[in-house]
Amino acid sequence: MELRHLRYFVAVAQERNFTRAAERLHIAQPPLSRQIQQLEEELGLQLFERESRPLKTTEAGRLFLEQATQLLERMESLRTMMERLKEAGRPRFVIGFEASTIYAALPQLIRRFRTVAPEVELSLVEMISFEQIVALKEGRLDVSFGRIRLEDPTVRRDVLRNEPLVAALPLAHPLAAQEGPLSLARLAGEPLIIYPREPHPSYADQVISLFHDRGLTPNIGHEARELQSAIGLVAAETGYAIVPISVSRLRRDDIVYRDLDDPGATSPIIMSRRVGDASPLLGVMSRVIIDTYTEWGWPAPAGLED
Repeated sequence: MELRHLRYFVAVAQERNFTRAAERLHIAQPPLSRQIQQLEEELGLQLFERESRPLKTTEAGRLFLEQATQLLERMESLRTMMERLKEAGRPRFVIGFEASTIYAALPQLIRRFRTVAPEVELSLVEMISFEQIVALKEGRLDVSFGRIRLEDPTVRRDVLRNEPLVAALPLAHPLAAQEGPLSLARLAGEPLIIYPREPHPSYADQVISLFHDRGLTPNIGHEARELQSAIGLVAAETGYAIVPISVSRLRRDDIVYRDLDDPGATSPIIMSRRVGDASPLLGVMSRVIIDTYTEWGWPAPAGLED
Protein backbone atom coordinates (compact mmCIF):
# COMPACT_ATOMS: atom_id res chain seq x y z
CA MET A 1 0.00 0.00 0.00
CA GLU A 2 1.35 3.44 -1.00
CA LEU A 3 0.28 6.98 -0.21
CA ARG A 4 -1.09 7.40 -3.71
CA HIS A 5 -3.56 4.57 -2.97
CA LEU A 6 -4.79 6.54 0.03
CA ARG A 7 -5.12 9.74 -2.01
CA TYR A 8 -6.99 7.91 -4.76
CA PHE A 9 -9.36 6.25 -2.28
CA VAL A 10 -10.10 9.50 -0.42
CA ALA A 11 -10.83 11.32 -3.70
CA VAL A 12 -13.31 8.66 -4.82
CA ALA A 13 -14.95 8.53 -1.39
CA GLN A 14 -15.33 12.29 -1.24
CA GLU A 15 -16.51 12.74 -4.83
CA ARG A 16 -18.70 9.61 -4.66
CA ASN A 17 -18.02 9.16 -8.34
CA PHE A 18 -15.04 7.64 -10.21
CA THR A 19 -15.26 10.08 -13.12
CA ARG A 20 -15.20 13.21 -10.95
CA ALA A 21 -12.45 11.74 -8.77
CA ALA A 22 -10.32 11.03 -11.85
CA GLU A 23 -10.77 14.62 -13.03
CA ARG A 24 -9.79 15.92 -9.58
CA LEU A 25 -6.68 13.73 -9.57
CA HIS A 26 -5.85 14.55 -13.22
CA ILE A 27 -5.69 10.90 -14.24
CA ALA A 28 -7.81 8.69 -16.48
CA GLN A 29 -10.70 6.77 -14.94
CA PRO A 30 -9.63 3.19 -15.85
CA PRO A 31 -6.25 3.40 -14.03
CA LEU A 32 -8.03 4.91 -11.02
CA SER A 33 -10.51 2.04 -10.92
CA ARG A 34 -7.65 -0.49 -11.12
CA GLN A 35 -5.78 1.23 -8.26
CA ILE A 36 -8.88 1.06 -6.02
CA GLN A 37 -9.42 -2.58 -6.98
CA GLN A 38 -5.80 -3.40 -6.12
CA LEU A 39 -6.23 -1.67 -2.76
CA GLU A 40 -9.33 -3.71 -1.98
CA GLU A 41 -7.53 -6.92 -2.98
CA GLU A 42 -4.61 -6.08 -0.71
CA LEU A 43 -6.92 -5.35 2.22
CA GLY A 44 -9.20 -8.28 1.50
CA LEU A 45 -12.19 -6.00 1.99
CA GLN A 46 -14.68 -4.25 -0.26
CA LEU A 47 -14.51 -0.47 0.30
CA PHE A 48 -17.31 0.70 -2.02
CA GLU A 49 -20.85 -0.40 -2.77
CA ARG A 50 -20.47 -0.19 -6.51
CA GLU A 51 -24.12 -0.82 -7.31
CA SER A 52 -25.20 2.34 -5.44
CA ARG A 53 -25.65 5.68 -7.18
CA PRO A 54 -24.06 7.92 -6.05
CA LEU A 55 -21.21 5.69 -4.91
CA LYS A 56 -21.26 4.75 -1.22
CA THR A 57 -18.55 3.41 1.06
CA THR A 58 -19.05 0.14 2.92
CA GLU A 59 -18.65 -0.03 6.70
CA ALA A 60 -15.01 -1.00 6.14
CA GLY A 61 -14.67 1.84 3.65
CA ARG A 62 -15.96 4.39 6.15
CA LEU A 63 -13.42 3.25 8.75
CA PHE A 64 -10.65 3.25 6.15
CA LEU A 65 -11.66 6.74 4.99
CA GLU A 66 -11.41 8.12 8.51
CA GLN A 67 -7.94 6.67 9.06
CA ALA A 68 -6.68 7.48 5.54
CA THR A 69 -7.82 11.11 5.87
CA GLN A 70 -6.02 11.49 9.18
CA LEU A 71 -2.86 9.93 7.80
CA LEU A 72 -2.83 12.21 4.74
CA GLU A 73 -3.38 15.25 6.94
CA ARG A 74 -0.45 14.23 9.13
CA MET A 75 1.72 13.76 6.06
CA GLU A 76 0.76 17.24 4.78
CA SER A 77 1.51 18.70 8.20
CA LEU A 78 4.89 16.99 8.18
CA ARG A 79 5.64 18.32 4.70
CA THR A 80 4.73 21.85 5.82
CA MET A 81 6.98 21.54 8.87
CA MET A 82 9.88 20.43 6.70
CA GLU A 83 9.30 23.33 4.28
CA ARG A 84 9.37 25.78 7.16
CA LEU A 85 12.54 24.20 8.48
CA LYS A 86 14.14 24.56 5.07
CA GLU A 87 13.07 28.21 4.84
CA ALA A 88 14.37 28.88 8.34
CA GLY A 89 17.84 28.01 7.08
CA ARG A 90 17.65 30.73 4.40
CA PRO A 91 18.85 34.24 5.18
CA ARG A 92 15.93 36.65 5.53
CA PHE A 93 15.88 40.37 4.72
CA VAL A 94 12.88 42.55 5.57
CA ILE A 95 12.34 45.89 3.81
CA GLY A 96 9.91 48.55 5.01
CA PHE A 97 8.67 51.14 2.54
CA GLU A 98 6.40 54.15 2.44
CA ALA A 99 3.70 53.99 -0.23
CA SER A 100 4.98 56.84 -2.39
CA THR A 101 8.49 55.32 -2.67
CA ILE A 102 7.10 52.38 -4.62
CA TYR A 103 6.54 54.73 -7.58
CA ALA A 104 10.20 55.80 -7.56
CA ALA A 105 13.28 53.59 -8.06
CA LEU A 106 12.49 51.10 -5.27
CA PRO A 107 10.94 48.38 -7.49
CA GLN A 108 14.03 48.34 -9.74
CA LEU A 109 16.32 48.19 -6.71
CA ILE A 110 14.38 45.27 -5.26
CA ARG A 111 14.51 43.36 -8.56
CA ARG A 112 18.28 43.85 -8.73
CA PHE A 113 18.68 42.78 -5.12
CA ARG A 114 16.78 39.56 -5.88
CA THR A 115 19.06 38.93 -8.87
CA VAL A 116 22.24 39.50 -6.86
CA ALA A 117 21.07 37.52 -3.81
CA PRO A 118 18.59 34.88 -5.06
CA GLU A 119 19.13 32.72 -1.97
CA VAL A 120 17.69 35.41 0.32
CA GLU A 121 14.07 35.29 1.48
CA LEU A 122 12.96 38.87 0.85
CA SER A 123 9.93 40.37 2.62
CA LEU A 124 8.34 43.78 1.93
CA VAL A 125 6.21 45.63 4.47
CA GLU A 126 4.36 48.90 3.77
CA MET A 127 4.71 51.33 6.69
CA ILE A 128 4.67 55.07 7.25
CA SER A 129 8.02 56.55 8.27
CA PHE A 130 7.20 56.72 12.00
CA GLU A 131 6.25 53.02 12.04
CA GLN A 132 9.45 52.17 10.17
CA ILE A 133 11.65 53.67 12.90
CA VAL A 134 9.85 51.66 15.60
CA ALA A 135 10.11 48.46 13.55
CA LEU A 136 13.83 49.01 12.90
CA LYS A 137 14.52 49.48 16.60
CA GLU A 138 12.53 46.35 17.46
CA GLY A 139 14.36 44.30 14.82
CA ARG A 140 11.28 43.67 12.67
CA LEU A 141 12.86 45.50 9.71
CA ASP A 142 16.40 45.36 8.35
CA VAL A 143 16.14 48.51 6.24
CA SER A 144 13.44 50.98 5.31
CA PHE A 145 12.68 53.62 2.69
CA GLY A 146 10.65 56.70 3.56
CA ARG A 147 10.44 60.47 3.14
CA ILE A 148 10.30 61.91 6.67
CA ARG A 149 13.40 63.00 8.61
CA LEU A 150 12.87 61.49 12.05
CA GLU A 151 15.59 61.98 14.64
CA ASP A 152 16.61 58.91 16.62
CA PRO A 153 20.14 58.21 17.90
CA THR A 154 19.80 54.48 17.20
CA VAL A 155 18.76 54.88 13.56
CA ARG A 156 20.99 56.03 10.71
CA ARG A 157 19.48 57.95 7.81
CA ASP A 158 20.95 58.27 4.31
CA VAL A 159 19.26 60.59 1.83
CA LEU A 160 19.38 58.71 -1.46
CA ARG A 161 17.86 61.43 -3.60
CA ASN A 162 15.83 64.63 -3.39
CA GLU A 163 12.93 63.96 -5.73
CA PRO A 164 11.27 66.92 -7.51
CA LEU A 165 7.67 67.65 -6.61
CA VAL A 166 4.92 68.31 -9.14
CA ALA A 167 1.32 69.48 -9.00
CA ALA A 168 -1.40 66.93 -9.75
CA LEU A 169 -4.37 68.80 -11.25
CA PRO A 170 -7.80 67.76 -12.51
CA LEU A 171 -7.86 67.64 -16.29
CA ALA A 172 -10.48 70.40 -16.45
CA HIS A 173 -8.63 72.76 -14.09
CA PRO A 174 -7.73 76.10 -15.74
CA LEU A 175 -4.09 75.78 -14.61
CA ALA A 176 -3.78 72.42 -16.37
CA ALA A 177 -3.85 74.21 -19.74
CA GLN A 178 -1.31 76.86 -18.77
CA GLU A 179 2.06 76.55 -20.46
CA GLY A 180 5.28 76.32 -18.45
CA PRO A 181 5.92 75.37 -14.82
CA LEU A 182 3.51 76.52 -12.14
CA SER A 183 4.48 78.74 -9.20
CA LEU A 184 3.58 77.94 -5.61
CA ALA A 185 2.23 81.48 -5.32
CA ARG A 186 -0.24 80.76 -8.14
CA LEU A 187 -1.27 77.49 -6.54
CA ALA A 188 -1.62 78.81 -2.99
CA GLY A 189 -5.17 80.09 -3.51
CA GLU A 190 -6.45 76.83 -4.98
CA PRO A 191 -7.94 74.05 -2.77
CA LEU A 192 -5.04 71.80 -1.72
CA ILE A 193 -5.47 68.11 -0.93
CA ILE A 194 -2.91 66.95 1.66
CA TYR A 195 -2.01 63.46 2.89
CA PRO A 196 -1.41 62.08 5.45
CA ARG A 197 -1.71 64.70 8.25
CA GLU A 198 -0.95 62.38 11.16
CA PRO A 199 1.17 61.19 12.84
CA HIS A 200 3.49 64.19 12.94
CA PRO A 201 5.84 64.88 11.27
CA SER A 202 4.23 63.80 8.01
CA TYR A 203 4.49 64.31 4.26
CA ALA A 204 1.64 66.80 4.62
CA ASP A 205 3.85 68.82 6.96
CA GLN A 206 6.54 68.88 4.25
CA VAL A 207 4.09 70.28 1.71
CA ILE A 208 2.67 72.88 4.08
CA SER A 209 6.20 73.97 5.09
CA LEU A 210 7.05 74.36 1.41
CA PHE A 211 4.45 77.14 1.20
CA HIS A 212 5.20 78.66 4.61
CA ASP A 213 8.94 78.89 3.87
CA ARG A 214 8.06 81.12 0.94
CA GLY A 215 5.70 83.35 2.92
CA LEU A 216 2.62 81.66 1.47
CA THR A 217 -0.45 80.17 3.13
CA PRO A 218 -1.90 77.13 1.33
CA ASN A 219 -5.67 76.80 1.01
CA ILE A 220 -6.16 73.34 2.52
CA GLY A 221 -9.37 71.94 1.12
CA HIS A 222 -9.22 68.24 2.00
CA GLU A 223 -7.15 65.82 4.05
CA ALA A 224 -6.68 62.29 2.72
CA ARG A 225 -5.28 59.32 4.62
CA GLU A 226 -3.11 58.05 1.80
CA LEU A 227 -1.66 58.92 -1.58
CA GLN A 228 -4.16 56.91 -3.63
CA SER A 229 -7.08 58.65 -1.92
CA ALA A 230 -5.54 62.06 -2.61
CA ILE A 231 -5.15 61.20 -6.30
CA GLY A 232 -8.78 60.07 -6.39
CA LEU A 233 -9.91 63.36 -4.87
CA VAL A 234 -7.91 65.24 -7.51
CA ALA A 235 -9.67 63.24 -10.22
CA ALA A 236 -13.00 64.15 -8.58
CA GLU A 237 -12.08 67.83 -9.12
CA THR A 238 -12.07 68.67 -5.40
CA GLY A 239 -8.62 70.25 -5.54
CA TYR A 240 -5.00 69.64 -6.47
CA ALA A 241 -2.16 67.79 -4.71
CA ILE A 242 1.60 68.24 -4.49
CA VAL A 243 3.20 64.85 -5.14
CA PRO A 244 6.66 63.43 -5.95
CA ILE A 245 7.34 63.37 -9.68
CA SER A 246 7.54 59.56 -9.69
CA VAL A 247 3.82 59.45 -8.87
CA SER A 248 3.17 60.80 -12.37
CA ARG A 249 3.79 57.24 -13.54
CA LEU A 250 0.34 56.58 -12.12
CA ARG A 251 -1.28 57.65 -15.36
CA ARG A 252 -4.93 58.64 -15.39
CA ASP A 253 -6.92 60.26 -18.18
CA ASP A 254 -8.52 62.70 -15.74
CA ILE A 255 -5.34 64.07 -14.10
CA VAL A 256 -2.54 66.29 -15.40
CA TYR A 257 0.87 66.55 -13.72
CA ARG A 258 2.61 69.92 -13.98
CA ASP A 259 6.17 70.88 -13.00
CA LEU A 260 6.81 73.51 -10.33
CA ASP A 261 9.07 76.48 -11.05
CA ASP A 262 10.74 76.16 -7.64
CA PRO A 263 14.01 74.10 -7.58
CA GLY A 264 13.66 73.77 -3.82
CA ALA A 265 10.36 71.94 -4.14
CA THR A 266 11.65 68.44 -3.49
CA SER A 267 10.99 65.49 -1.21
CA PRO A 268 13.81 63.25 0.05
CA ILE A 269 13.92 59.50 -0.34
CA ILE A 270 15.58 58.28 2.85
CA MET A 271 17.12 54.90 3.54
CA SER A 272 17.09 54.09 7.27
CA ARG A 273 18.88 51.34 9.18
CA ARG A 274 20.07 50.58 12.68
CA VAL A 275 23.26 52.35 13.77
CA GLY A 276 26.17 49.90 13.81
CA ASP A 277 24.34 47.19 11.86
CA ALA A 278 27.06 45.52 9.76
CA SER A 279 24.80 42.94 8.12
CA PRO A 280 26.28 41.64 4.83
CA LEU A 281 22.83 41.94 3.25
CA LEU A 282 22.74 45.65 4.07
CA GLY A 283 26.04 45.85 2.21
CA VAL A 284 24.45 44.10 -0.76
CA MET A 285 21.55 46.56 -0.78
CA SER A 286 23.93 49.54 -0.55
CA ARG A 287 26.00 48.24 -3.45
CA VAL A 288 22.86 47.66 -5.54
CA ILE A 289 21.78 51.27 -4.92
CA ILE A 290 25.21 52.72 -5.76
CA ASP A 291 25.58 50.65 -8.94
CA THR A 292 22.04 51.41 -10.11
CA TYR A 293 22.30 55.15 -9.49
CA THR A 294 25.66 55.26 -11.25
CA GLU A 295 24.23 53.40 -14.24
CA TRP A 296 21.33 55.86 -14.44
CA GLY A 297 23.66 58.85 -14.23
CA TRP A 298 22.38 59.89 -10.81
CA PRO A 299 24.78 60.98 -8.06
CA ALA A 300 25.73 57.98 -5.94
CA PRO A 301 24.43 58.52 -2.38
CA ALA A 302 27.30 59.50 -0.09
CA GLY A 303 28.18 57.26 2.81
CA LEU A 304 26.34 54.08 1.81
CA GLU A 305 29.55 52.05 1.85
CA ASP A 306 30.48 53.19 5.36
